Amino acid sequence: QVQLVESGGGLGQAGGSLRLSCAASGPTNSIYTMGWFRQAPGKDREYVAAISKFGSSTNYADSVKGRFTISRDKNTMYLQMNGLKPEDTAAYYCAARDRSYSRPYYESTSTYKYWGQGTQVTVSS
Repeated sequence: QVQLVESGGGLGQAGGSLRLSCAASGPTNSIYTMGWFRQAPGKDREYVAAISKFGSSTNYADSVKGRFTISRDKNTMYLQMNGLKPEDTAAYYCAARDRSYSRPYYESTSTYKYWGQGTQVTVSS
């Protein structure tokens, strides 16, 4: 069973930067697209970004485009967050698929089989 563990969350200032990591363990060769989601208190889980199996393709939510960068190296995925805003405050979750899809469906949480436990990001103004 694939396990995902996030790290790197914490307190950031508006306009500042944080870098999240997601370490995968287990049968990692079975991992396809990976993604980041976030969930603020009282809100639904929200798609942030996704990256294809070999990192050749990336996709971002409009809310983070131009500020966040997703990358992937062997068994670790990263989310570089620049230009932080207070509205970026949320618990951030990494997720991974165990198969490919005919269409991206990046935003669909049901297409991701494995999930991390989440790491909190808090941005002060």
